[in-house]
Amino acid sequence: MSTGTNGNTSTGKLVWALPSKGRLMEQCNTALAAAGLKVVRAGPARGYKGEIDGLPGVEINFVSSGEIAQFLKSGTAHLGVTGEDLIRETMEDADARVRFLRPLGFGQADVVVAVPDCWLDVRRMADLEEMSLAYRRVHGRRVRVATKYMNLTRRFFAHKGVTGYRIVESLGATEGTPAAGLAELIVDITTTGATLKANGLRTLDDGLLLKSQANLIASKAASWTPELTALEQQITARFS
Repeated sequence: MSTGTNGNTSTGKLVWALPSKGRLMEQCNTALAAAGLKVVRAGPARGYKGEIDGLPGVEINFVSSGEIAQFLKSGTAHLGVTGEDLIRETMEDADARVRFLRPLGFGQADVVVAVPDCWLDVRRMADLEEMSLAYRRVHGRRVRVATKYMNLTRRFFAHKGVTGYRIVESLGATEGTPAAGLAELIVDITTTGATLKANGLRTLDDGLLLKSQANLIASKAASWTPELTALEQQITARFS
């Protein structure tokens, strides 16, 4: 790995950002333990620092999944565990900023475009563009797309040639926004599709933005020394 010079990782240790709470934290700890990497919290049980038992050169920072993406982007952390969806939402040029070292086999979810079941003629993104133009002629406004993934949505819709829409940022249960009259369609994550179905929604045939899961990820912006690179390689090898 080339040595980064723009990051804020100046402690001399390898800074590893891990999820701080919830199911993702539990699954992460389980995956690390299975790889022989026992996470030990430093200080209070709810503290935000930790270490890896037997690897004194590693400093663990417990932060939210979204913050992990920011830490990796800025070089505040050398390594992180978070979903690919959050990385690609945060960084348009993700592959130039980070390295995806290992998929970890948990946190799987698809980022999809979902429309109401009653839109019988809208099966593909091209149908959505045609419908959105007709919708604007009738209603005098663009169709609204509710999502937490604003950047991924803009890039995907542009790639598919869909222009007749506007984004409504979703801060809660995105799948409920069409029924609540807050949006006409959504872009959101799904695992089984059951929640979409329960809300009268279905995915478009070509409406898959990304198949995501948790990954071990390295920042290219962090300050890397030969010693830290060797430590990263040692950690990565545990997941082989």
